[in-house]
Amino acid sequence: MEEISWQDFERVALHVGTIISVSDFPKAKKPAYKLQVDFGEEIGIRQSSAQITKHYTKEDLLGKQVIGVVNFPKKQIADFMSGCLITGFADESGDIVLSTVERGVPNGAKLI
Repeated sequence: MEEISWQDFERVALHVGTIISVSDFPKAKKPAYKLQVDFGEEIGIRQSSAQITKHYTKEDLLGKQVIGVVNFPKKQIADFMSGCLITGFADESGDIVLSTVERGVPNGAKLI
């Protein structure tokens, strides 16, 4: 595994946000949801596509705080522009489990 410097890590803007909207994404190649995530006043609301349909229903996701990378360039996925990357880990089957916070924190808080 390649080592990175502290400065490299600091360049990745990992922030917490609350999922405020979830909808189906039938045009995605793999089953996914379209998410709108509120990252607070400074960053705003970003949208993302997430392949998390195996572990989460739309109802499970509303109001959940997640950790996202907010300084990647926008990425087009089918007819949708993703403005952040919601982080997670693959389980033993390769299905994604979201990275979340243990307790509620203000939207926009930066991982330090």
